[in-house]
Amino acid sequence: MRSLGLVEQWPVDNVAVAVVGADGRVLGTCGDQDRVFRLASVTKPLTAYGVLVAIEEGAVEWDQPAGPEGSTVRHLIAHTSGLAFDSPTVQAPPGQRRIYSNAGFELLAEFIHESTGIPFADYLAEGVFAPLGMTASALTGSAGAGAESTSGDLAKFAAELQSPTLVSKELMAEASTVAFPGLNGVLPGYGNKKPNDWGLGFEIRDGKSPHWTGTESSPRTFGHFGQSGTFLWVDPEAQAACVALADRDFGPWAIEAWTPFTDAVLADLGNGRA
Repeated sequence: MRSLGLVEQWPVDNVAVAVVGADGRVLGTCGDQDRVFRLASVTKPLTAYGVLVAIEEGAVEWDQPAGPEGSTVRHLIAHTSGLAFDSPTVQAPPGQRRIYSNAGFELLAEFIHESTGIPFADYLAEGVFAPLGMTASALTGSAGAGAESTSGDLAKFAAELQSPTLVSKELMAEASTVAFPGLNGVLPGYGNKKPNDWGLGFEIRDGKSPHWTGTESSPRTFGHFGQSGTFLWVDPEAQAACVALADRDFGPWAIEAWTPFTDAVLADLGNGRA
């Protein structure tokens, strides 16, 4: 894929990239696929998938009370519980605003622990990482931002998101559909979005601009980016996903590099270069 050559121009010391087709085939890679990177908020899709497994197993239900008064599991995972970004402070009633919240994901992990009797890091390892063969992945800190993984492992996860084996296709479709539509909020690094659409743990591109995905990314594109210089997107229209992990924190360099890179990947896919 010609697009992968753009990664060599990124102002980072280490980077690893993988493009994965909807059939699970790795269509192209760049960099050391076994190098471990901090994921920062790319942790959230992993945590969310652990929650989907718990839903699938019947260990928890979407509408169970969790978090602040009036909040549910669904509110926490969709960033609509009203919790502040990084504290237990309640800033709004549940369901009224899209307030991006690490604290909400930490409460979500605690709720899974309480419901299953299994510490969430272990639940994620046993329920997601082990069956997918993600042997280099681990949740070593916050359920909102404390995982580490490799491009090789996340390529397996990207394949799972496109053709789920651990949860039903219907549940994955629900998770990648807007939850609590029409809510405004701040997309970190990109400002206030009206609306700031989100699914159940996955950010949804819709019509957001500017955005960390491409200008040519379909509105159905979902995924997440992390402040450690990482992203994972799935574009159902392109029938592909992309993982990019770097060792330089998110900043202007990423805003300048990621969007044209994604557009080039989509162009390769559209031109049959994958």
